[in-house]
Parts: sequence; structure tokens; C-alpha cells
Amino acid sequence: MINVGIHGSTGRVGRLLIENLMKDKEARPYVLHALEDFNFTPPKEAILTDSVSELLEKSTVVIDFTIAMGTEVLLENVLKNPTPLVIGTTGLNEHQHNLLKEAASNMPILYATNMSLGVAVLNRLVELASKSLSDFDIEIVEQHHRFKKDAPSGTALTLGEHAARGRGLHLDDVRVSGRNGLIGERSKDEIAIMALRGGDIVGRHTVGFYNDGEFIEMNHTATSRDTFAKGAIKAAKWIINQPNGLYTISDCLGL
Repeated sequence: MINVGIHGSTGRVGRLLIENLMKDKEARPYVLHALEDFNFTPPKEAILTDSVSELLEKSTVVIDFTIAMGTEVLLENVLKNPTPLVIGTTGLNEHQHNLLKEAASNMPILYATNMSLGVAVLNRLVELASKSLSDFDIEIVEQHHRFKKDAPSGTALTLGEHAARGRGLHLDDVRVSGRNGLIGERSKDEIAIMALRGGDIVGRHTVGFYNDGEFIEMNHTATSRDTFAKGAIKAAKWIINQPNGLYTISDCLGL
């Protein structure tokens, strides 16, 4: 039985991870890390802790869905106690990404801004379309619930990176995340990523390729966070058998 530790166990995805793992035949929710009281009844057999060290020591693999600072603390601790990780937290800064790379040299880590199969396939399609439709303008729009703290979403940025890669560009050099006032015409290479926030939208991402006389739009809509929980559990079962390194959800799915 795989002993899964959950970092962020009182969050929306954390609760779904627990519910899914309680029905799983290969893995169980063994260590639940929380800094606040549970608003639901956790499994009786699970270890409840506010210690990241204990979380790492007693887990076969740890799944992290927290906030960027929470992930930073986890990565700092895992450098002292290497443990396979699955990280789905978005909004990481440059320092946190560097910590991620440093930790991955000592253990296997899967980092994904979105754990769904659909988004993994969409990333590949966007890169192909970007390369094939080289004269088309690229615009990305993402929509999320009112409580989401980072913008643009990690998923939208990843889609933008694949779009830029398809044209041999670096996203940071061509990204536009807002337009206002007399800004002039759109440049050929720019890739716009716009964020909408409202209601209880789980997540919707649209990548559009626009040209004179025609356009193509690809979109992915998440109707339940359960998609992310199931994807993370699949990734956790996979990552424990991998050599040290940094992996993506596409690696796990063989895409």
C-alpha cells in the first residue's frame, strides 16, 4: 500500500484527494498536513500533523496543492529529507522554481500547473498548431472562480509556453497580459494571455489562432476539481518508480 501524504489537506483539492484515496486499492491518505482545523471529518487511521518534517518522514509520496509559499516551505524541507513529490500549486516565483529544480536532482518530482489529461493533450495540440499556423495571431483567455489568487493561471502560462515553443520563441519575450489605451497595433509575435475572474468557475482555457478570413479556437473546461485530484493520484503512483528528476504530467501520461 502506498502511503500518501497530502500537503494542503484542508483545501478544496485536498479534500477530494482524501475522498478518492479512501476508495483506492493501491494507495491511502496516510499523513494529512494542515495548519488549520478540518471542516470535514478526516479518516480515523490517518496521521494528522502540522509538521512538514513529519509529513515527509512518514509518507511514500507527498501531493502538494497549497499556495506558493507553502510549496516553498515544503521544498526547503524536502532537501533535508528526499521524498517523491507531486506538486500542483501554481503561481511559483523564480526562486521557488529554482528550489524545485534543485530538489529534483535528489528525488523524483512531478510538477504540473494542471493535472488533467485534457490539458496535457491541449498543450501538445497548441504547440503543433502554433508551428503550423505561423501567420496566425495567438490569444489565450483563462477563466476561474473569484477566489483564485494568481493571474494569469499556471495552466494559461503553460499553454503560452507551448505556443511560443512552436515558433521558436520565449514566452517572457512576447507575452502581453493586459491592453489599455492607445497602445498601437498588435505585433506579429506577441502572445496575449488574459485572465477573467468570477463566480465558481473551476477553470476554462481558450487558445485562439486568428488570421484574415478564418480562425481556430481550442478550449478546455474543467467542470469539477475531481479531475485534478484523480490526475494527481495517478501521478503519485507513477512518480515513486521514477529516477531522480523533474517530470511533467505529459511524462506520466506518455504523451
